[in-house]
Amino acid sequence: MPLSRRTFVTRLGAGALAAPLVPGWIVARGREAGGAAGAAPPPNGVVRLDSNENPHGPAPAALDAVRGAFGEAGRYPDAPIDQLQAALAALHRVKPESVLLGCGSSDVIRMAVSELTSPARGLVTAAPSFEYAVRYAEGTGAPVRAVPVDGTLRLDLARMAAACRDAATGLVYLCNPNNPTGTLHGARAVQEFIATVRTPRPGAAEALPTVLVDEAYHEYVDDPSYASAVPLAAEDRGVIVSRTFSKAHGMAGLRVGYAVAHPDTIARLQRRRLLDGVNLLGATAALRSLSVAGHIERQRTLNREARDFTRRALERAGYAVIPSETNFLMADVRRDAKAFQTACREHGVFVGRPFPPLTTHARISIGTMGEMHQAVEVFRKVLG
Repeated sequence: MPLSRRTFVTRLGAGALAAPLVPGWIVARGREAGGAAGAAPPPNGVVRLDSNENPHGPAPAALDAVRGAFGEAGRYPDAPIDQLQAALAALHRVKPESVLLGCGSSDVIRMAVSELTSPARGLVTAAPSFEYAVRYAEGTGAPVRAVPVDGTLRLDLARMAAACRDAATGLVYLCNPNNPTGTLHGARAVQEFIATVRTPRPGAAEALPTVLVDEAYHEYVDDPSYASAVPLAAEDRGVIVSRTFSKAHGMAGLRVGYAVAHPDTIARLQRRRLLDGVNLLGATAALRSLSVAGHIERQRTLNREARDFTRRALERAGYAVIPSETNFLMADVRRDAKAFQTACREHGVFVGRPFPPLTTHARISIGTMGEMHQAVEVFRKVLG
């Protein structure tokens, strides 16, 4: 069952309060676009293609559920959290004890890094990749080994596995599909990577690292070689899968994510969980969204159509676009990515910030088809 205030006091360990606050954290996926905390929202009319949000928002039924829950806003969210946990367990065919809710999947990453890394057991990740794990590990003193992506901008799994063997590793962060490149690895490659990382070395005494597979963009994937790592996570104490309602479900502002893992691993993460980190309205909306027939497939279709239109427009203009299985594209604009971002903003289109070392690549989130038509016109002006 989730950790509620009814059980919080009896379960709280001293380590749960040990993590310090770290200036400069990315506190949510949207902040990766470069927006400062407390910054004013963009003016009306701006096309916001910088934070990989779903421009269509939540399903109407999910919004109706939120409105219907206003009368319960004075109550603590224990009941909807329990119901959402049970629904997710049924969806993934796992025990409820294998599911842990968080304030977005970023919260799951925070829990995993806090519990599984230390100054003696570091983090292995890719570069570039979603940076929350790195920022948190750096803030808590855990060493970080960031392995550059390969020549096709895919995660270099062989070198990441080697990095785990070179030094004591507590956690491996595997973003699949990867943000910001949009590339992915198929099920077989992921399974082989996990098996390699989780195989004891002869004579080695240290504990094996845990692999966190971030599947934030799972619902957008079309590649037939891909499969979720959830079945592995349910059985292997050394695998965690993180998911979010921020992307295909369109609920980035409501902050609901979750982990799927072996019950023993979930019990470890519970020690780092925020008490009631998922609010009543978010849990209610997520629960309703799961039951809306055809909603996710509709979002997949809308995203695919707008993404393909944008890709074709950029390629016709002579710019290489990395194949993407997400709700964003990364294009080589053959100029400084920061300058491209600044020029687009001057024309009312916000695109992602630079992601070193890919300094000439721009990450472009996918908006509505109308927004992408507007954005493409701006790209043509800026790229000249």
